[in-house]
Amino acid sequence: MLATLIVLAFLRATSRILIWTVVAAFFAVALKPLVDLVQRRLIRRRALATLLVFTITFVVLAALAALIVVPLIDDLVRFTERAPELLREARAGQGPVGRLMDRIGLRDYLANHSDQIRQYGERLRQPAVGVLRSVAEGVFGLTTVIVLAYLMVLQAPRMTSAALARAGEARGQRWQRVGREISRTVTGYLTGNLLISLICGLLTFLVLLLIGVPFAAVIALLVAVADLIPLVGATIGAIIAIGASFLHSTTAGIVVLVFFVIYQQIENHLLQPVILSRSVRLDPLTVLISVLLAAELAGLVGALLAIPAAGIVRILLREYAPFRPRTQPPPPPT
Repeated sequence: MLATLIVLAFLRATSRILIWTVVAAFFAVALKPLVDLVQRRLIRRRALATLLVFTITFVVLAALAALIVVPLIDDLVRFTERAPELLREARAGQGPVGRLMDRIGLRDYLANHSDQIRQYGERLRQPAVGVLRSVAEGVFGLTTVIVLAYLMVLQAPRMTSAALARAGEARGQRWQRVGREISRTVTGYLTGNLLISLICGLLTFLVLLLIGVPFAAVIALLVAVADLIPLVGATIGAIIAIGASFLHSTTAGIVVLVFFVIYQQIENHLLQPVILSRSVRLDPLTVLISVLLAAELAGLVGALLAIPAAGIVRILLREYAPFRPRTQPPPPPT
């Protein structure tokens, strides 16, 4: 019991480091096959091959981020310029925001509770140091994850060879098979989920841009990020986009509503089966329970990694659980 308490206390004290390590391990498993391919075809030295793959990966991610951030900054600048006008219209009950506040009674509530709202605003100014500390911790965590993933991929052949040498031939072959399945599951899910979210965000941006909804890049970015969350993410993103479109005009809201109804059918019945069905074979109930448990344990990061983690557990249970079904031996020849 004392040893159990010590282990639990240790896990609680180092939970942040453990989460970073798990995230780094997922990225390492996803990038290792590409590094192995580069090492076989182009560069023999493992360190240079790993450095090349990581550099190209982050250059591509930076380019995609630039495609999103440039219009996002433009939208934020326009929003900042229009903010005083929108605030005046809201206070006067004019404009889409003001009319919506009148319909739901929010303007009267704000007028009757102005002192409380002012107090809340003063409280929000106080934790500025805490926000800066959170940003610094986030940058440090991201850097740590990248370094850990790089070292894991770099040392993977040496660690794998040492483990297989101690396991023996039969057990080593089994471990290799399990490792290949885990790598295929993680790589397929991460790349597939990112691709689906990118498609969702780009299509949302195009639709909002064509019908003239303001701040289309900001809304599309929120939709793409929300779509990364399994099961409920697409619905959350759709609610954000549809609400912003109805604030612009009723016609725009109806168009975006129809778009998301059609797109979610395409994503659920075409994109996800084609992209994810070969890598992660889990029923919806298992997925939902995995996402809820992982989100409770590790927040948004846990929710994003819940499905590949559940897939890994399924593979390990299939291989090593004592209650797994066994094939019957063939009948003896007559």
